[in-house]
Amino acid sequence: MTTFVDRVELHVAAGNGGHGCASVHREKFKPLGGPDGGNGGRGGDVTLVVDQSVTTLLDYHHSPHRKATNGQPGAGDNRSGKDGQDLVLPVPDGTVVLDKQGNVLADLVGQGTTFIAGQGGRGGLGNAALASARRKAPGFALLGEPGEARDVVMELKTVADVALVGYPSAGKSSLISVLSAAKPKIADYPFTTLVPNLGVVTAGSTVYTIADVPGLIPGASQGRGLGLEFLRHVERCSVLVHVLDTATLESDRDPVSDLDVIEEELRQYGGLDDRPRIVVLNKIDIPDGQDLADMIRPDLEARGYRVFEASAVARTGLKELSFALAEIIAEARAAKPVEEATRIVIRPKAVDDAGFSVVQEEDGLFRVRGEKPERWVRQTDFSNDEAVGYLADRLSRLGVEDQLMKAGARAGDGVAIGPEDNAVVFDWEPSMMAGAEMLGRRGEDHRLEAPRPAAQRRRDREAERDDAQREFDEFDPF
Repeated sequence: MTTFVDRVELHVAAGNGGHGCASVHREKFKPLGGPDGGNGGRGGDVTLVVDQSVTTLLDYHHSPHRKATNGQPGAGDNRSGKDGQDLVLPVPDGTVVLDKQGNVLADLVGQGTTFIAGQGGRGGLGNAALASARRKAPGFALLGEPGEARDVVMELKTVADVALVGYPSAGKSSLISVLSAAKPKIADYPFTTLVPNLGVVTAGSTVYTIADVPGLIPGASQGRGLGLEFLRHVERCSVLVHVLDTATLESDRDPVSDLDVIEEELRQYGGLDDRPRIVVLNKIDIPDGQDLADMIRPDLEARGYRVFEASAVARTGLKELSFALAEIIAEARAAKPVEEATRIVIRPKAVDDAGFSVVQEEDGLFRVRGEKPERWVRQTDFSNDEAVGYLADRLSRLGVEDQLMKAGARAGDGVAIGPEDNAVVFDWEPSMMAGAEMLGRRGEDHRLEAPRPAAQRRRDREAERDDAQREFDEFDPF
């Protein structure tokens, strides 16, 4: 059974926001005590969090569908719905999150690093929150927004300072077993190592991690053998160690050609040219191995490689190798820029940014795109005429009607709000009544048709003043 998985496709779905409640307070002697509908709860987020105790993506290989809980709807008596519970998914250190097109969404390195893979939907407002001076008793509430649902790909890239690369059976697992406390499977047949092994090495005051990458063969960067699956695990290392087998039994191979083949595969994979290299001539405990190491060492040093001779069985040359690696790693760590605390960058919206755009498409349809209009459409209950009128009122205040006129829209033209796959399409009327005609002025309730006394007195005074001004203008003494 598979025990190590370093690439999975995860289907996440955040929780939906709860619907707002449309309710009117009732008690004895107060049959219409005003709106008291509560707001809906927020949907839960799906969050990826780096956990050092997790070393594989196996759990998500077996259970790739993950969903957070929904927010609860609001209720009467101003009771808001309960928020949905966030779903926290632990992932290994070094996990890269990509979309289906291969674009990197997040690179999760470091304990506690988080990424919100799915944003929970907002809860809808109840009619108590929608009440205003003009709309004292709304007969509708806003719907909760659906949670974000998407597919992401997670790839694990081992976070190690040193990567051991080489042909199968070159002795990489044996070296990591004696350099550290790791206990990988060791056998005398190719591809014994099927998953990367990680060990911790202490050399003086320097502590570093070393990874044993499964054996590479010609064509590994194109998918042959196990190379393509695990070449990504060398991307984060500070130094590459070529482990060359000086006691190979294959007549068509020699350590120098093995080195050239592995270097070519690393070059084709890309992104590793700047990493320092060290060559380890392994298995010198065998007489023929020592002779071959003495023969090829001058050639390798002439190429600029630092060469070490070692034997995992006899445990020779290991101390020099570990301290040489510690020196390179210490220099690499010192050369890294000091990490600064995350700075909060505030980018104010431009003065002329309306927050939406209106574009006429080839078929003559006018499409409105923007965060606010699209969110408002998702929150509207189109079975409620008053809610539709409220949406029209909001769009008018935002300036959508003016922009449609500037774009050349005329009465009866089709207007779509939202993306192509999930848009609301309607025939535009410049008055922006959009289904609220039966309610009088757009978005208003019949219960508000009776004017307030103070407002009526103000209107009467304004009418008297206008009449007096009109009579004065019409008066001509000559």
